[in-house]
Amino acid sequence: MTASDRARELVRLAARAADSKKAEDLVALDVSGPLPLTDAFLLASGDNERNVLAIASEVEDVLNDAGVKTLRREGRTEGRWVLLDFGDLVVHVFHEEDRLFYSLERLWKDCPVIPLELEEPSVTAE
Repeated sequence: MTASDRARELVRLAARAADSKKAEDLVALDVSGPLPLTDAFLLASGDNERNVLAIASEVEDVLNDAGVKTLRREGRTEGRWVLLDFGDLVVHVFHEEDRLFYSLERLWKDCPVIPLELEEPSVTAE
């Protein structure tokens, strides 16, 4: 089983939103095989609690504006690991230290990576 087209589109929307708030180490995983309740995870890191909360808020706003309902949200008070559940997609926004500690990429290492299509930053000549 592979992630649905809808889940892949949600991954792209969420990744662009996270990237716009300076999220680092964006990784999307197709977890549809081992998990019956969701198709994809998006993992992102922020370098401090404020950045983690800004990333999570932007992802939630963008997906809600696209008509996707947030089913569950956890971790907003601490700003260390925010989990946003959108059904087909679960977004994990970590403080970089917590991401290293919990190492979800290692836990889900057998799951295929979903390519992210993010714009490359433009370089201006001086």
